[in-house]
Amino acid sequence: QVQLVESGGGLVQAGGSLRLSCAASGRTSSNYGMGWFRQAPGKECEFVASITSGFTTYYADSVKGRFTISRDNDKNMQYLQMNSLKPDDTAKYYCGLTPTAPGRYAFEYSYWGQGTQVTVSS
Repeated sequence: QVQLVESGGGLVQAGGSLRLSCAASGRTSSNYGMGWFRQAPGKECEFVASITSGFTTYYADSVKGRFTISRDNDKNMQYLQMNSLKPDDTAKYYCGLTPTAPGRYAFEYSYWGQGTQVTVSS
């Protein structure tokens, strides 16, 4: 069993920054792919970013150039550095873990955290 716990969300003004963290515990592996998704009220779950076991990264067009995903295998952690935040980034952010290559669809991930709320005021 794998447990994921996100942290780092909060309220920030437009143009500000936040760093989300996701701690993994249990039967995890450095070979797992990791990703971040978000869901705003009334909207579908949306891919944000992912990182492979080989540290290759992928981003949604809406966050490219503003967000950076990273991982620390020694600590079983993944991070999402979010800069130049916009009100449209307001959502609950979830980290996911998959024993396969991390894709852009939520169904590809086997494990999820409970989410952390990010609110960007204008």
